Amino acid sequence: MIYDVVVLGAGQAGLSMGYYLKNSSLSFLIIDNSERIGDVWRKRYDSLTLFTPSSYSSLHGLAMEGNPIEFPTKDEIADYLERYANNFNLPLLLNTEVKKIHKEDTIFKITTECDILEAKNVVIATGSFQYPRIPSLSEDISEEVVQLHSSQYKNPSQLKEGSVIVVGGGNSGSQIASEISQSHETYLSVGQNLRFLPLNLANKSIFWWFDKIGILKASSSSFIGRRIQNLGDPIFGYDLKDKVKNGTVQIKNRTVSVKGHTITFEDQTSLDVHNIIWATGFIPDYSWIDIPSLYEEKGKLQHNRGITNIDGLYFLGLPWQHRRGSALLLGVGNDAKYLYQFIMSKN
Repeated sequence: MIYDVVVLGAGQAGLSMGYYLKNSSLSFLIIDNSERIGDVWRKRYDSLTLFTPSSYSSLHGLAMEGNPIEFPTKDEIADYLERYANNFNLPLLLNTEVKKIHKEDTIFKITTECDILEAKNVVIATGSFQYPRIPSLSEDISEEVVQLHSSQYKNPSQLKEGSVIVVGGGNSGSQIASEISQSHETYLSVGQNLRFLPLNLANKSIFWWFDKIGILKASSSSFIGRRIQNLGDPIFGYDLKDKVKNGTVQIKNRTVSVKGHTITFEDQTSLDVHNIIWATGFIPDYSWIDIPSLYEEKGKLQHNRGITNIDGLYFLGLPWQHRRGSALLLGVGNDAKYLYQFIMSKN
């Protein structure tokens, strides 16, 4: 069988694509290497909660259950995604890893560990959380120091007694540092000054305000969009800010070198630590896509709103694919609708 569309990835992006394809006459299949829908969320750290309330954490066609102003936990999101797939009876092939994809004439060949599937169109919706980014300097740290990437961290019980440094000042790093500070001497190493925004303002979610003033609708190429991208993501909520103010979490400069138990920072100060958590993000890996012309110089992915220069090949769920929310629950559905309409215009 040759599918009209195969979607690779059954997270929020892949399911959003499935929602639109389900309303068409196109044959399609969604493939994912997880055993269960939502497992990517379930496997993240125990205390993770979203900084978007339920009212801004739903995909098209099905609202999250519960209080719309409360902030869902990672398990609630995982269960919601599973309910979403079941509600729309989306065709899924789980626990299946894609080894390679290439194109022969007009047909894509998708090689898994046990089969080769064929499709006229392929949507890559594997998300931005693919492979942990861990600096090479981690190799110089003593084996006695506990090292974890944020994707491996679950809770403070994984750590040994003594000091902890969290390297990376994003929202995950700030949440983890805040939690660990309740049981350990905690430091947070960041490369720039932290900016904090409230979760709520005047009894409304900050994302309600973003929506009203147009930030959520600003495209990546607009003046506002470029400005936001240059500033980088703020820290949502004031929990870490309060802990920094009272000294529970101590801020350090950018980490520049490590040796043994000692970490040295950009200001040439140093610190002996017993635990390190690398909240240094993730890197995409598309080496399994055997289509060299997909990339620009230096391996940068080439696309326009997810539409690549390869006829029939699309991406969905990339950060700033079109707008601020392109990789988030609140915005990925808009990009899915755009790609769906483009695919349908060709059929």
